Amino acid sequence: MTLDLLSALVAFALVTVITPGPNNFMLMASGANFGFRRTLPHMLGVGLGFPAMCFCVGLGVMRLFDLWPPLYTILTVLSVGYMLYLAWKIANASAPEKSAVTGKPLTFFEAASFQWVNPKAWSMALSAITLYAPGRSVGAVLWVVGVYVACSVISTSTWTAIGTTLRRFLQEGRRLKMFNWTMAALLVASLIPVILR
Repeated sequence: MTLDLLSALVAFALVTVITPGPNNFMLMASGANFGFRRTLPHMLGVGLGFPAMCFCVGLGVMRLFDLWPPLYTILTVLSVGYMLYLAWKIANASAPEKSAVTGKPLTFFEAASFQWVNPKAWSMALSAITLYAPGRSVGAVLWVVGVYVACSVISTSTWTAIGTTLRRFLQEGRRLKMFNWTMAALLVASLIPVILR
């Protein structure tokens, strides 16, 4: 991979992972509700789960959509349904003092699995592989994966830290409830481009 292409890939990856989307809204909500340390498995699930998905897409999953186009529609319907369920969970998250007993953040496996039903993740993975590993060689796909791992560290840490910073302000139950409903609404709003496609 040339330096110019690598620079373009880094810029593409950083912009796609750090802009608002389902993962980032969920990380911010988790940081606000559970704190940075308890959100670490969620962060790692996103930071490693999405690059793993890119690897699979680059090595052949992308071909399934070429062979059977209705698969993309099925995936979209399942994704929208699951994300609406997650929005409901965020909207109804308990206050920080209660969450230590009754609530829990996403686990590593849950966050990694979420990538497979996240419409933004699919769009990012398909675009990244198409643009930066068009031949789908293992080496080119690994470059995409490595860059996404590095950029995910920045993104997951930033969004979780924003949520954690807001945690003190959100100790008052009414504020937290408004925040959680806002995060849920933003998560639902992030589905609009997928639904209108």
